Amino acid sequence: MSLQMVSTVSNSSLLQPGFSLLNFDGHVFFFGQKGWPKRSCPTGVFLLDRKQNELKMKPAFFSKDSCYLPPLRYPALCTLQSDARAGEYQYIIHGGKTPNNDLSDKIYFMSLVSKTSKKMMLQCVEKDLGGDVPEARYGHTINVVHSRGKSMSVLFGGRSYTPLAQRTTEKWNSVVDCLPSVFLIDFEFGCSTSYILPELQDGLSFHVSIARGDTIYILGGHSLQNNTRSPNLYKLKIDLPLGSPAVTCTILPGGISVSSAIVTQISDTEFVLVGGYHSDNQKRLVCNTIVLEDSKIEIVESLSPEWTPDIKHCRTWFGCDMGKGSVLLGIPGANKQLIPDANYFYILRCKGAEEDKEEESITQICSQTSSEDPGDSTPFEDSEEFCFSAEANSFDIDDADTYNEDDEEDESETGYWITCCATCNIDINTWVPFYSTELNKPAMILCSSGAGHWVHAQCMDLSETMLLHLSEANVKYFCNKHIDLNKGLKTPQKVVCLKKQPMKPLRKKKTMKLSTSTKKSFLRRLFE
Repeated sequence: MSLQMVSTVSNSSLLQPGFSLLNFDGHVFFFGQKGWPKRSCPTGVFLLDRKQNELKMKPAFFSKDSCYLPPLRYPALCTLQSDARAGEYQYIIHGGKTPNNDLSDKIYFMSLVSKTSKKMMLQCVEKDLGGDVPEARYGHTINVVHSRGKSMSVLFGGRSYTPLAQRTTEKWNSVVDCLPSVFLIDFEFGCSTSYILPELQDGLSFHVSIARGDTIYILGGHSLQNNTRSPNLYKLKIDLPLGSPAVTCTILPGGISVSSAIVTQISDTEFVLVGGYHSDNQKRLVCNTIVLEDSKIEIVESLSPEWTPDIKHCRTWFGCDMGKGSVLLGIPGANKQLIPDANYFYILRCKGAEEDKEEESITQICSQTSSEDPGDSTPFEDSEEFCFSAEANSFDIDDADTYNEDDEEDESETGYWITCCATCNIDINTWVPFYSTELNKPAMILCSSGAGHWVHAQCMDLSETMLLHLSEANVKYFCNKHIDLNKGLKTPQKVVCLKKQPMKPLRKKKTMKLSTSTKKSFLRRLFE
């Protein structure tokens, strides 16, 4: 194993615990940034272009038929091979946390649809499920198993918010372990089925799962209920006959009590377990090699890299599998007593020295400057690259253009981070919703004055009950600046007065007036 440090030049705050890395044919994409995507990268997905000792983050492009993919942290990911002959595969993404601390229950399929030396195009498609749909969660795993010529996905573990009926305003965002249900998902027919197995007593979160054939091995994980890390090793076997699937679970010896560990695959049957925690305050600095052969698993302690003093002394660390036997590890910048928000990163290569050299040479060949016309590629807006290098002063002049936060558009009207009034006390850097609702924007409501504007429910002194009422009822709301709340929140309906039509007077019968001579003449003729 070899450990190499990469020092960040700028904006390492985007890479926080819970990010994910996707590897498409040796091209690594970063997904799950802190905060919502901005103008420089509206998709929130970046290509990690590794060239020599540098890493550059380039915004990724999505096809026009792609759905919107929010930045999700701590989701469940796995690969699904769509065409074995062509070597095509795609990533399955389920769950995770949004920047507003909402939990996602959606499933996305991410694939690489086109690739050139200047531009790589991704496609993201949302999948709908029926049956026993898994609830929104994070810190869980998803794997694909193959049995009798069929394939299914298996989802297990994680954490979710307390059910709505059990929440209080003070503990609205409290999380609990998910039920220890095993979900079998058939994406071909879009259905999901849950199974309860007596061997699985806890819905473990931040565990490790490895799949091979029709078997999944579950290792470690943390239980909130009793604050323990499971020492058990579970073996899930999935049989897919023509009828109903059969799911069995066996507890095996030789488990490891660890949570938040990282697994990287170095061969068809060999994996390396890195990082994680023994307890809340104790990192696990020992690495293990996991070998899967047929229906057997072997876990042995392997030679660990020479950890730096910064890694040894820091209380927390995080990272993700980069694929090809490499792991990206991060530690908080506070350990170096520099910028408190910055993080420092290392690349751990778990392969042998010869394999590392071969991979590095292939990477350099693929990263050479192309002779294509630069006009064929779409230029990036502002600063399009986030640069990482072993030496901060080793940049060329052309590479000095880095991301600048001041170049971004004003987000005060986006509805996520706003200053809603003169007395607004919401800190956009540390804001967690005071209480969450089913509104599109948590703990916020739209004032109907003029063109309308968003205000925080906390700053408007709105109770949870009133906020829920306003979100469900079809009424207008006016903030403190535009109406006195004591006079009522509902805009009185304007009463339209009905105009009474006046009754037409009865017409009098017209009588003919006769002169005296005419009357005499009439009487004379009458008596003659």
